[in-house]
Amino acid sequence: MQSSLVSFSNEVAKLVEEFQPCVVAVHARGHYPSSGVVWRPGIIVTADHTIRREEDIQVTLPDGKRADAVLAGRDPGTDLAALKAEGLGSPAAQTGGGDAVKAGELALILGRSPDSGPNASLGVISAISGPWRTWRGGRLDNYIRLDATMFPNSSGAAVVDVRGRLLGIATSALSRIAGLAIPATSVNRVLDVLVAKGHVPRGYLGIGAQPVGIPDALRDSLSLTAKSGIMVVKVEAGGPADKAGILLGDILVSLGDAPLEEFEDLQSISDSGIIGKQVQARVIRAGAIQELNITVGERPGK
Repeated sequence: MQSSLVSFSNEVAKLVEEFQPCVVAVHARGHYPSSGVVWRPGIIVTADHTIRREEDIQVTLPDGKRADAVLAGRDPGTDLAALKAEGLGSPAAQTGGGDAVKAGELALILGRSPDSGPNASLGVISAISGPWRTWRGGRLDNYIRLDATMFPNSSGAAVVDVRGRLLGIATSALSRIAGLAIPATSVNRVLDVLVAKGHVPRGYLGIGAQPVGIPDALRDSLSLTAKSGIMVVKVEAGGPADKAGILLGDILVSLGDAPLEEFEDLQSISDSGIIGKQVQARVIRAGAIQELNITVGERPGK
């Protein structure tokens, strides 16, 4: 029994030794740094919520030296940010998506402190499921919940399984109950856009909205199958919806070919590459269907 525990402990230590050269400390906020992972040559991925300033960013490298870093892009929706820096080591070699792991399997969170070096915690993957949308509006390919301890510098850390695969990036900002892993597949998808554009473009209609039920009698009279729609509660002056003639109280039932029943349907459309395109919006207004053409804009940056 003792030899088995020693062997397991040694294997975990080997994982730390294997991955620690690609984990850095990121100095972009006060009090304490976060962590980051050398994901591609010259590119570090970290958690967006830990980037409190966009200039004067530094990283502590595995040899203890500091290097200047430049913010290449950030996406609050998925809580990912990309930094560019020189003098980095080789990127993590092997990645694995959420489809490759199961609930109950062990996972290692590996971050870095500028004072104590590699910071590791071990736990199980307590839950895993398919694609989901974060409360910040971004889409992730898997929900991966971790029960390993999240230290103050763990956001942005590497999440590694016992097979030696980089599963993703740790974050404490997307759940109130536990740390999560942002899947490697999502990191790659978002990173491509961040490096190219600096942000992830998302569609923008210029409305405030909430889901609302459609009475059966009204549904029958309008030959609608959906039991709910999206009611407009705010229209931003000069925005795409305002220019298209959308009014307060309109109930959106479809945009293009996509039905709208929940707010998530509207968010999904905003990620579907329709920025700059004109689509037909069908709305219920005064008990009748109105059809309006709206050109989807790009959500303004902060």
